[in-house]
Amino acid sequence: AHVIVASLFIQMFALVTPLFFQVVIDKVLVHRALSTLIVVAVGLAVVSLFDVILQYLRSYALSHTTSRIDVELGSRLFDHLLRLPLAYFETRPAGQTVARVREVETIRAFLTNQALTSILDMIFATVLIAVMFVYSLTLTLIVLISIPVYVLIVGFIRPILRDKINERFYNGAASQQFLVESIFGIQTLKAAAVEPTLRNQWEERLAAYVKSSFQATVISSVGQNSIQYVSKATSVLVLFAGAEAVMEGSLTLGGLIAFNMIMNQVTAPLLRLAQFWQECQQVQISVQRLGDIFNFPPESQRIAHANLPPAKGAIRINNLTFRYRSDSGEVLRNINLDIPAGQVIGIVGPSGSGKSTLTKLIQRLYRPERGEIFLDGVDIAQVDPAWLRRQIGVVLQENVLFNRTIHENIALANPGMPRPLVMQAARLAGADEFLAKLPLGYETPIEERGSNLSGGQRQRIAIARALVTQPRILIFDEATSALDFESERIIQANMRQIVQNRTVLIIAHRLAAVRDCDRIIVIDNGSIIEDGLQKELLERPDSAYGKLWRDQMGLHRQ
Repeated sequence: AHVIVASLFIQMFALVTPLFFQVVIDKVLVHRALSTLIVVAVGLAVVSLFDVILQYLRSYALSHTTSRIDVELGSRLFDHLLRLPLAYFETRPAGQTVARVREVETIRAFLTNQALTSILDMIFATVLIAVMFVYSLTLTLIVLISIPVYVLIVGFIRPILRDKINERFYNGAASQQFLVESIFGIQTLKAAAVEPTLRNQWEERLAAYVKSSFQATVISSVGQNSIQYVSKATSVLVLFAGAEAVMEGSLTLGGLIAFNMIMNQVTAPLLRLAQFWQECQQVQISVQRLGDIFNFPPESQRIAHANLPPAKGAIRINNLTFRYRSDSGEVLRNINLDIPAGQVIGIVGPSGSGKSTLTKLIQRLYRPERGEIFLDGVDIAQVDPAWLRRQIGVVLQENVLFNRTIHENIALANPGMPRPLVMQAARLAGADEFLAKLPLGYETPIEERGSNLSGGQRQRIAIARALVTQPRILIFDEATSALDFESERIIQANMRQIVQNRTVLIIAHRLAAVRDCDRIIVIDNGSIIEDGLQKELLERPDSAYGKLWRDQMGLHRQ
């Protein structure tokens, strides 16, 4: 509202200034009235002062409003990203998602640009056109006839420009994705000595982006220059017809000058229209790209059980079937499993059999196609996913450590957690010994992706992070496979204390990691094919687990 009011007064002052000039030329110069000139000059100075102040106030109000929109949009975007399901991020490269998030900058730049005020100026220009009719019908018609020409230029350039801007976005996103992958995989790339090949691939992507950007700029420039040519041609026609009118006596010289000044106020927004198109086209594409994020449905927040007590850890799975996409094969089929609270379950099977997928379904990171999962008798589809995940501690084979201190990484779920609790979790994870040797101890900052720590140290910190919240359910997904012998020995020695009063799911390829479990489940091709104690499974003839055991222990039958 403040911007509109300021624009209204600015346009009124834009009308007053030509009238002052007309008075000076037609009255002051003709009659040599110095006193009138002084009055007009003072009036013009006052109007100019108010015009400058209003221009500043309009820019300030527009910038303030835009900043609020920018903060609100950025906050909502990040919040929505956090609530998106895991499937969204697994089906889109990280660079593409980052490129979409950066489109907020394009929208912000558009809103703060003066081109947006041209829309308001064009609306108020209708009043100025009415004043132009008072001066001269012929001259006004010349100006109005030029407007459809502007529209034709816009209509011709718009689809071509839109395609080129779209192409520029895709090429830019591809370049950014390539850059992100190269930085994350720099060790592998250097080890393979593929820098020359990589440099050529980067130059190809960069050249494609620069080419599409250049083409978009050229097309926009053609539109701008075409509009400027029409504007100059219109000015020549107005000057020619106006001079004739002055010579005929139907228009004063001051009236002609005032008309030209008013005409410039009408056509100035049109002259900025070409730049406005390019920005408008870019913003439309940016909105579409952000729509890919905002239109993707977030995780269901449907909560039928809002006030649940801490979980005990009993898990029951009924007729569970899951596939990643409707057109893909079943990853898990007809899974039925009952895990009492406090039981330690080992899950083994070939790679790709669905072991990790099953644990992600228990965390409600995926939604099953059919079937239900119950935690303590409550369907997890009816509970808050954040509450559910706070009941579960997860350690993966490759865990992400953030660019914070070791204490902050362990206490990620509760930044205000006291140091003694953090140290207790680190001790259970076997991390306290190496942390005590660090100069800064728990305040040691972790560098990008934990590069200043060994693989075993990173893994022990991740285990401590999973234990520090005292979850009733633990999921170890190949959690100890990356540990050195000493680290694994420490964790195995503490395992009895780690699993105490907890339901634990241990996924492992090394069967030694699951031999002490209460039960062992064998999954193959998406189905549970065996379930029992290790001793029972080894005694069964033609047991799949027995075959895996003999293969690993070197006891395969000849």
